[in-house]
Amino acid sequence: MHGALRESEHVFIQAGLERMLEKPVVRIFEVGFGTGLNAWLTYKRVKELDTQIIYHSVEPFPLPEEIVEKLNYIQQEEDQSLKDFFLTLHRTPWNEEAALHKNFTFKKIEQRLEDYEAPKDFFDIIYYDAFAPSKQAEMWLPENIEKVHTSLTQGGILVTYCARGQFKRDLKAQGFTVETLLGPPGKKEMTRGTK
Repeated sequence: MHGALRESEHVFIQAGLERMLEKPVVRIFEVGFGTGLNAWLTYKRVKELDTQIIYHSVEPFPLPEEIVEKLNYIQQEEDQSLKDFFLTLHRTPWNEEAALHKNFTFKKIEQRLEDYEAPKDFFDIIYYDAFAPSKQAEMWLPENIEKVHTSLTQGGILVTYCARGQFKRDLKAQGFTVETLLGPPGKKEMTRGTK
């Protein structure tokens, strides 16, 4: 109803990325590449900045190109280079790190989070953008929360639209400091956890 674009800007960019832009290098791990919207919005926000972005994303079920071409996120975008970059994200080979811009290094990994070997103390931000617990319960299990916690640097943050009580209790059990924030339009709350 309110659009994926507004939700992603609110949850992942404003509540996540904006908190880390004072760092010279920001390492982001996204759970659920999906349509590529979060990666595109991250690039759009930082492309003119000096901040270096290292962006990794896991996705076990890549979208076919015919679906990607029907996505309308970029239709209202006037900057042709941003439109092109959106398609570049999808056309970049899987499982290979690529320098897509002077300050944007990107790697999408065709793998389930459960099978991913997360580097320890590496990422500054986790964009936890899995489907809702009611649709994809395995993504919200404590062992996945432990995995992403271990991969975060001290002071690193996890942001997600999910505000379920059990999820927040699981975050706290792993050692996150949990904040319940105002959600994007149409949703009352969202969650941010800090290591």
